[in-house]
Amino acid sequence: MAIVEGRGVARGEIGMTSLDLKSPTLILSQFSDSQTYVKTLTKLQTLQPLEIIVPNTTFENGEKTTLLKLITEQYTTTCVSTVQRKYFNETKGLEMLKHLCIDFKTMEMVLSSKYYCLATTAAILKYVEFIQNIVYAPNSIQLVFRGSEHSTMIDLSTSRNLELLQNIRDPKSHHTLFGTLNFTKTAGGTRLLRSNILQPPSDVETIRLRQDVVSELTEKEEVFYNLQSTLSKFIDLEHLISACVQIPKVESLKVAENKITTVILLKHTLDLVPPFVEFLKDCENELVKAYCQTLQDRRYKEMRTKISTVIHDDTKYQKGSLNMRTQKCFAVKPHINGLLDVARRTYSEIIDDMAELIQQLGEENGLPLKMAYSTTRGFYVQLFCGTNDQYTTHSLPAIFIKVSKFKNTLSFTTTDLIKLNDRVKESLQEIYLMTNVVVTELLKDVRQHVGCLYKLSEAVSMIDMLVSFAHACTLSSYVRPVFTDTLAIKQGRHPILEKIGLNAPIPNNTYAAEDNNFIVITGPNMSGKSTYLRQVALLQIMAQTGSFVPAQYASFRSADHIFSRIGSDDDIETNSSTFMVEMSIFIK
Repeated sequence: MAIVEGRGVARGEIGMTSLDLKSPTLILSQFSDSQTYVKTLTKLQTLQPLEIIVPNTTFENGEKTTLLKLITEQYTTTCVSTVQRKYFNETKGLEMLKHLCIDFKTMEMVLSSKYYCLATTAAILKYVEFIQNIVYAPNSIQLVFRGSEHSTMIDLSTSRNLELLQNIRDPKSHHTLFGTLNFTKTAGGTRLLRSNILQPPSDVETIRLRQDVVSELTEKEEVFYNLQSTLSKFIDLEHLISACVQIPKVESLKVAENKITTVILLKHTLDLVPPFVEFLKDCENELVKAYCQTLQDRRYKEMRTKISTVIHDDTKYQKGSLNMRTQKCFAVKPHINGLLDVARRTYSEIIDDMAELIQQLGEENGLPLKMAYSTTRGFYVQLFCGTNDQYTTHSLPAIFIKVSKFKNTLSFTTTDLIKLNDRVKESLQEIYLMTNVVVTELLKDVRQHVGCLYKLSEAVSMIDMLVSFAHACTLSSYVRPVFTDTLAIKQGRHPILEKIGLNAPIPNNTYAAEDNNFIVITGPNMSGKSTYLRQVALLQIMAQTGSFVPAQYASFRSADHIFSRIGSDDDIETNSSTFMVEMSIFIK
């Protein structure tokens, strides 16, 4: 991520560009911020950058600017790198976007006056090219501009107090709002849910469209299970697109192998599109219909046709290193490259020789030997030794070397087997390098259609998140909230407490309107004041993400800011009040 702040009269104007190397989407933001930089810190919390690039002028007279001080204090594990100010060039940034981004013309009018985010774009793309040796293909990157409008701002302190992503007492615990709602099946769906909890939409129409999907999925059981099953088969689409559009500066054996894997994963993904669309057609709401229309793009079929001219129809993505290695070896159809066919035949013969050798060793020594494979050892011999068997690491014949035991299995090899493993590696290198020639040309042809994969990634992530909300509804008694000018919750329950408590939590009512907008809550220690306050905020966030909420009836006002200050935080799990926690800290 790159950040730059305006100077002089424009101080407080923030430009920001983020890029995930495993997801070729440039996220640009430009907005005015206060002296406390609340918006900037909130954006950073949502994006979770590993490295932040800033111009070297952020060190004014050897001292950090206020913004840089806040960033380094709040995000201690994030690396901050400085780049010369000249690389933050808005003209270069605009040129780069025109060259690299899909459908840039639609965004040109919006971005032409956003000088600070254009400057950060130039810096981050140059930095990635220089440090990571990554170059992107022309017209291959997706561009997203995100201001602060139509979203709810939840600052870092509030997120921590409400335990949206991390439990205060146990960081590894799933007793958070994210843990309560997360039943996603894809990596993209998980990321989307996380960002929506941290920054929920505030546009009521967007929320209602999502609610329509959740409502329909809870009513149509078969559609729900069909979608859930199909979603679980999708791999990380953003990582796949990134692998498709990145052009390596240096070709190597590892690069060649990665390209073959990319093509197999792309084929696997495109094969999932038709059944996914068919299941979406069973839904009648507007949002799903829009995704259905988008996914009927002819480019999916064109990409699949181009792949099928080169890649064998039986090639598929499989779990397990040996299974996947076999798929990569025989991915390209026969008779496309004569030398490749010879190399593959040689590879198969060596594998057969290994199997024959192990069988022969077993017969000679009277042992039930079996061939096994691991990425570190290659092919080796296994022998099962039960509790009554007399086989030990010392009782084996001397021909067996590098003997190790794990549970009831002995693993070992022979000098002949090691030599055959070396021959397999050489044969495999030849296969990968010759397959790479064919696959590189295929990726060039496919790259011009890659834009449609962004739409697929968006659809899969959104549907996955909404299916997750529907799943959460089925596990508890949730109700669809409405959006009015009044906050009214009847028999509302704390979503996290309901999940972790042995006994059902006592429900509470909440009411706030224009003429009754300020409420003072009083009560003795451990009466649940802090828990009640958290409950109202959590239900508000759940409602704005599009989820249903645990209550008999719920009406909310759309919020664009949520703030909280809840002492040192009570501890639900140890039954300690806020006051008790503060006292125990003081006594220590």
